[in-house]
Amino acid sequence: ADLKPVIIRDTPTREELFRRLLECDVVIYNISEKVSPEQIDEATWALSALQAEMGTFKSQKIFILVSTVMTWALTKPQNPEATDGLLTEEEFRRRRPHSDFKNHHSLEKLVLKLARGKKSKLCGYVVAAGLQYGMGENLLHFFFKASWLMQFPKLPIFGDGLNHIPMIHVLDLGGVIQNIIELLPKSKYILAVDNCKSTLKDVVQAIAMKPEELEYLKVDLRLDAFIIMDSFIINWRCESGIVENMESIVEEYKTHRQLLSVKICLVGPPAVGKTTVAEKICRHYQIHHIKIKEMIEEKIKQLCVRSADRGFRTGEADLLVVCSGQLDTHLIIEVLQEKLKSKQCINQGFVLDGFPETYEEAKNIFSSEFYLFYIGQIFIREFIFVLEAADDVLVKRVQGLPESEAEKKHYTQDEFTSRLMRYRQLCNAEDTLLNYFDELEILLEPMGTIVSADDPEYTGVMKTITEIIGAPKNYGRSPEEQEEEDRRKEAEMKQKPAAEAAERKRKNEAQENLTEVRRQEEELLKIQSLPLRNYLMKYVMPKITEAMVDCSKNKPEDPVDFLVCTVCLT
Repeated sequence: ADLKPVIIRDTPTREELFRRLLECDVVIYNISEKVSPEQIDEATWALSALQAEMGTFKSQKIFILVSTVMTWALTKPQNPEATDGLLTEEEFRRRRPHSDFKNHHSLEKLVLKLARGKKSKLCGYVVAAGLQYGMGENLLHFFFKASWLMQFPKLPIFGDGLNHIPMIHVLDLGGVIQNIIELLPKSKYILAVDNCKSTLKDVVQAIAMKPEELEYLKVDLRLDAFIIMDSFIINWRCESGIVENMESIVEEYKTHRQLLSVKICLVGPPAVGKTTVAEKICRHYQIHHIKIKEMIEEKIKQLCVRSADRGFRTGEADLLVVCSGQLDTHLIIEVLQEKLKSKQCINQGFVLDGFPETYEEAKNIFSSEFYLFYIGQIFIREFIFVLEAADDVLVKRVQGLPESEAEKKHYTQDEFTSRLMRYRQLCNAEDTLLNYFDELEILLEPMGTIVSADDPEYTGVMKTITEIIGAPKNYGRSPEEQEEEDRRKEAEMKQKPAAEAAERKRKNEAQENLTEVRRQEEELLKIQSLPLRNYLMKYVMPKITEAMVDCSKNKPEDPVDFLVCTVCLT
């Protein structure tokens, strides 16, 4: 139970590698996918070296070679007329490899030549693994990437797609190897494939809904780029083409491309800055900003276009158009669920801006059936960010907005006060929105008091959010998008000094106006207090002065009581 596997990924010398191999009871070499000739040579050397030293072994060692079903690629069924034409492990001596996998086949034969039985100090097994899938994909990654990015209206199939592909999940392959170690089966050659006899077309259809061959793959052109070859001075990286440089291209791809969908819900009171923060998050992570109003307008347009194609208006379109001013919650939820099920939201991710607001709304959106569908599509990272600020800060912020903008955002005094009060009431309800997300075991990330005049760009908030979420996990921006982003940043940098100057001027004017108002209020207070002051000076102060003089002469035990009695009697 205390033993740990020795995983050798990179060794400086074969002597060091062999020393580590001698420490192991089980040695596993994987040459199933994307291996270089050097790796096959190393596996051959390791087997030969262990075989030469097996007389010194104190206990039996197991050598497991994880090979590929491509060593069966040209094998014909014994009965060609049979409808199924299945091949089994029993026929492994008849297997005929693909021309590119002859070295794999030769190494398999070396492993199978090892002595059998319990007395043998070195026991060998060959695992012929099907095409592996799962845990990030490898050979199938092209199809997943094309579907994820939605670059093509139809996902390509190479050939007619009717060829059957033996496959196995990578974790299931691990289970096969574990069973070999534990059970030491008599058969030394084992096929590792699942029960699904899928064709390539079946696989592609499971990845994308509409597979077909791309017309670009049918083009037949022989081109000679003599100008760049003869006249240009180019520091070529892949002059000999993609085929001969595929290994380096794949390494570049693996280094630069990582994918992980991000799902975010922003919660907070009105005017706290949810929309601004959401837009910044979406730009940073290249995900989709879901705003309820825009989502409804988009849905209405889609229904109207669909109705025009059919030649009549659908009832659903009419209902949304009529109710678009104030939609019922159940209609919003239906449209939102459809949006969340779109490939863009599932693949890249999204930011939900200000909706849902209540426990019931969240429960209806992420019903058990919908949620199970959703989390089954792709591994997702979910974050709930709670943006918060004090009421007086929010009120001051809204009061500083231009009247037109306040009306557009429904931030007029009456509307904003009502919305803010409703939000606080919902936060104090028995079952809150955050309670629901807590039940789903989604971590809540409170941002604290974030509205600050010193940070209008939410730099601090974005720093915290990006630290929590991590680096973007996507294919990055296209050249056009990157160019647009560079232009936007350049424009912001140019406008920043002018914007800061305008903001300082606005604050100074506001401070001057406030100072003037206070001065006028003080003057008005002085004017209003003059009659009272005159009365006190004429009738009250003389009596108090006379009483204080008498008090100093008589020196009573209780001066205060003496003053009161004297003033009242006079």
